[in-house]
Order: sequence, then C-alpha cells, then structure tokens
Amino acid sequence: MLTLILFGCLAVPTGAAEPAIGAGARMAVPSTRIGEAAAASRPAVRVAPPTTPATTTPATPAGVQLPGDALPVDTSQPDRVIGTGTPASCTSQAVVAAVALGGVITFDCGPAPVTIVMTHTAKVVNTSRLVVLDGGGKVTLDGADQRRILYMNTCDQAQIWVTSHCQNQDQPALTIQRLHFTRGNSSGDLREGGGGGAVFVRGGRVKVIDSVFTANRCDASGPDLGGGALRVLSQFEGLPVIVANSTFGGSEAAGNTCSNGAAISSIGVSWQIYNSVFTHNNAIGNGANPARGGTPGGGSGGAIYLDGNRFTLDLAGSTVRDNAANEGGGAIFFVSNDRTGELRITQSVLHDNLSRRFETAGYPGIFFLGRGAPQVTNSTIG
Repeated sequence: MLTLILFGCLAVPTGAAEPAIGAGARMAVPSTRIGEAAAASRPAVRVAPPTTPATTTPATPAGVQLPGDALPVDTSQPDRVIGTGTPASCTSQAVVAAVALGGVITFDCGPAPVTIVMTHTAKVVNTSRLVVLDGGGKVTLDGADQRRILYMNTCDQAQIWVTSHCQNQDQPALTIQRLHFTRGNSSGDLREGGGGGAVFVRGGRVKVIDSVFTANRCDASGPDLGGGALRVLSQFEGLPVIVANSTFGGSEAAGNTCSNGAAISSIGVSWQIYNSVFTHNNAIGNGANPARGGTPGGGSGGAIYLDGNRFTLDLAGSTVRDNAANEGGGAIFFVSNDRTGELRITQSVLHDNLSRRFETAGYPGIFFLGRGAPQVTNSTIG
C-alpha cells in the first residue's frame, strides 16, 4: 500500500509509438475518433514519492464540499409527474413519454420503493432545453439486461437536429438525480462507437447526482468501447460532466462490466467526480488499445476509462476500490494523446484495484499518459 500526498512520480516518454508502461508490458498509444477539446488548467506537479508504504487499511474519505452545480436540482414544481400514486401507474411507457417531452420530471409511485422494468429505451428529444429526471431516491429503472435505459444524442437526426454544430451545443441539459439504474445492456449496439449500458450521452450537458448504477453492461470486447454504466461524448465547449454522491457497483453482484471503463467511459470529455464510490467494476476486454494481434482489444479502466486529447479528471472525496482490468488501469485508465490532459485526485482513497497487465509505476491501479504526472493531494493509493 502506498500513501501519496501531493506528488507525481513517473515521467512517461511521449515520443515513442509504444511507450514502456511497467512490469515488462507495453502498449501503443490509443487513437481518438472525436476531436472535441476539453478544458485543462494548471500544470501537473512533480514531487518524489514517499519510500515507506502505508501499513494500515485506508479509511473511507469524509467527502468534500460540493460546488453549486453539483447540488441536486430543485424539482418541487415539476413539469411532469410519472405515476398517480401507485406502483402500477409507474410504467416504462410513462417514463419514455415523459423523457421525450422533457422538462423537470418526478415520480409518484406510492410511498414504497418501486422498480420499473423498461420495455423501451427512454430517449431525450433535442428540442428540450432542460431534462431533469428525479427518482426521489425510491425509483429503480431496470433494463432487464436487454436494453439501454436512457439515451441522449444531439447528433442523432431521429432525435431532431436543432443546430448546425450538433457536437458542440448547450442543449439539452440533462440531470439524472436520485435514481437507480440497473441491468442496462447496450451490447451489440455499436453506433457512435458503442457503450453506455445504462446511459449514453453525446452532446449538450449531463450531470449525475445522488444516483446508483448496478449490474449494467456493454460489449465485452473492443479497443475503444466503454461505459458499462455511463458513456459520454462531445460535451458543450469542453465543459465537464459532473458526478456527485453517486455509486457505481457496490458489491460483487452489483458491479458493472464492459470491454473498457466498466463504470464510466468517454473520449475527449472532462469529468468532475465528487464524493462517489466505484467498487467491483470489471473491464473484461482483451488486447488493449490498439488491439494486440489476434485479440479483439479492450480490457482497460476497471472503473474509469478516459481517452482523447485535452481533457481533465478531477476525482475528489471518492472511493475507488476492488475494481479490475484485464489489461491496464484497474481503477483508472487515462490517456491524453497529445499529453495535455490532467488527472487530479483529492481527498480520495484508491486501493485494491487490479491491473492484470500494466499500470503506471508508483500509482497502483492507474495507467496515466498525460501532462506531467497525476496530481495527488491528501489521498491514499495502494
């Protein structure tokens, strides 16, 4: 176990096509298909790592104060209410219809928790400026291991084009809050590169607040395919996806799976993740990216898989443990192809994340190619 306090310890060569990545394993630098730039700010800090390993089990982080845009949206005056006070009134059809209409959406399914088995994927229509889907902490949307649960794509003509620059527009703004997504499955759907077993988003803005993702999956192989729970592409002006107070996995039975990024995955997208938990997620692909000869590719980023050029990951007040990757980055796979991307970890605990083939020396469970080295503050990685 290695306790890291504000340091970076590895300078990875950037000129070679296949940089050395530790423990005798090698990997070619992944390519990116979507060129949307995301904002990066201050440079990484290089400080020598401590030489004495930690001997105690790391505690769960206390969490950090949330910025205003990571707080729940006020849904006290909804535009639409799914259900009329009974579980039977809360149906897949009602969810699909409400999401298509947009606005602030809540549920009235009675006092007890309810599970809604989705018979169709709920799809956001791009004419909606705002979509807030609030389950009140009592609603589970179940994909029955047969379908993706929620879909938003500003570049999908079937959902209506509203600008000439679909890959960079500010609407719809989607907020998912106080919901549980389980058994979503996008396997076989390779449009837009595939992935997003529970939720797929391209364009506009998206944030996830106080939500849970369990037992979701996407295709089991593929070099750049990912997001068993959540896949995001092309956010407006490179602004970050926000995830706060949310859980991905939680137990062996509840873990999410995909070729890469079993919990979350993106290309060219920045993330701000606060006070969240990632456990028991598994990247099950084989062959890395680009795929080694004779393999289908994939298997990196047990919890988180981020690829592209200039983007950032801010992980704060969070726990990432007991995740696994068949290839690299049992916790986090982070590759910035032009080496401008930054990884910042604050007041977080990452431990017992298994990278079966490669990881960055000094950062157990992380594979990082970006600007300088990961910036780690008041955190434990082991």
